[in-house]
This record gives sequence, C-alpha cells and structure tokens, in this order.
Amino acid sequence: MKKIGIFCKQKPNIDPTIVSELSKWLESKNCKVYLEPDTADLIGKNTSISKEEVASSSDLLIVLGGDGTLLNVAGIAHPNKVPILGVNLGSLGFLTETTMGDFYPTLELVLDGKCEIENRMLLNASILRDGEKIEDFNVLNDIVINKGALARIVNLKVFVDDQYMTSYRADGLIIASPTGSTAYSLSAGGPIIHPSMRALVLSPICPFALTNRSIVIPDSSTIKVQLTTRNEEGDVRITLDGQTGYTIKSGDILEAKKAEIPVKLVQAPGKDYYQLLRKKLHWGGTTENNS
Repeated sequence: MKKIGIFCKQKPNIDPTIVSELSKWLESKNCKVYLEPDTADLIGKNTSISKEEVASSSDLLIVLGGDGTLLNVAGIAHPNKVPILGVNLGSLGFLTETTMGDFYPTLELVLDGKCEIENRMLLNASILRDGEKIEDFNVLNDIVINKGALARIVNLKVFVDDQYMTSYRADGLIIASPTGSTAYSLSAGGPIIHPSMRALVLSPICPFALTNRSIVIPDSSTIKVQLTTRNEEGDVRITLDGQTGYTIKSGDILEAKKAEIPVKLVQAPGKDYYQLLRKKLHWGGTTENNS
C-alpha cells in the first residue's frame, strides 16, 4: 500500500499536528499522501482533490476521529473497495478500534500487508413514492424511521420478502446491519449480533404493544416498510447512519436489503470482537481473566 488517503474529524479540539506528523511519517515511507479538502485545510494546505477522488486514488484510507467520521467515509470508500483503518480520537468507538497509542505500530503492519481486512455488510435502501424510486442510499450501521417532535405514534406496515410480517405502532423502527447492532438498535433493546453473521435486525422504538420485540432475519431478505400514518409534512423522517435524513409521507415505502459491495475495515492486530465488547460495554470484572 503506497497511496494513502487521510480523513480527519473536523472538531475544534483536534490537534492539527496529528495530521501533519502522520503525513510526514507516511512520506518517509515513500507513500503518496492524499488529504481530503477539510483535512488539508486543518493543517493549512490547499488541495484540489475531492473526497471521492481521494477514495478512488488510494490503496488505504486512514480515518482519524470516531465512529461517526468513519460512517461518513464508508459511503465514499465502498464503491472503490478501498480498506479503511479507523483511529479513535474519542472514547466510545466500535468501528474505530485502533487508538493513537498503538496506531503507528498497527500502520507499520498494514503497510507491510500483515493485517487482516474484514468485509462488513452494507445496507442498501430505497424510498419509493407512488411506485417510483425517489432516493437510494447505502449505510453501514442502520436505517431509522422516526417521528418528529410534534408527531404522534407512527404506524408502519412491514413485509419481508413480500410476506406480511407485522404492523408497528411505535415512535419508529430501526433496521440494522450486524455492525449497527451495537448502535441505536442496542439502545432500543435489540440484540448484539457478531459482525460476521449473515443477518439483519428490526427493532421497534418504544412500541405501543409490549409484545413487539426485535426480530433477526436472514440477510438475503428484502424488507419493505410502508408508512400508513396520516402525517403532516415533515413529521416522519428516515435517518441514515445518523448522518443524513429524508422526510417521508403517508404511503411511502422504504425498501431495505443487503448491498452488493461490502465495506472493507482493517482489523487491529491483537484485538478481538469480544474484547471490544468487554471494553466498550464494561462487561465483566477486573480480574486477570476478564482484563
């Protein structure tokens, strides 16, 4: 890997020297460095290359920030099948599992081709209105249908592979990938699904009926959710990975299924998924066996 793209979270407390020192270190390894526009501006450099061009030109993308930053980059990276190394500059991160303390040793291994690259499922979703597709998007974590601040309970009719499953009266519904099972879905009472599992999870948000629970279905399924609430304009929205949103109307259908191209994430050496769960969710005690 000799062509490296760098994306950095835009936040006042991000130290610009992290980016400048990384760029110099990579150049000392004879790597070509591409900085996306906002990251270049962070260290006072100008660039004419777009975010999409950084992704298409690189052998590896380094994302400095948190899970939100990585989710944003994932949508740009996956069509080019370029792997992402996430570096956590915050606290809670399930995707950006590498820390600054072990970043450079990990990066050495990545450049030498000694790290494993894991494929993570993306969700492809479309919004259909009067039988026509009006939006199409891919997400790594989840698709959320939620009500606005003034909306009442949302009524949703759900079909799986064109078979009627159920109708929800709830504050909303989360459709999550295995990767997204530890995000909003977990907060709504959904199960934790190992990222290698071939499954999708549907979790209602504050359902009116106590018998409405999360359900896990095969990732080969196509999910269709129709909004049947007679809502006012702007009352119900679809949110994608917590990044962007679209307003939907009564009768609109959300169609969700597994995307054809996965996202490639670099696995940090010496770490495993269960260790990550223990650390982030504070499982277990402080004994040697649980450390």
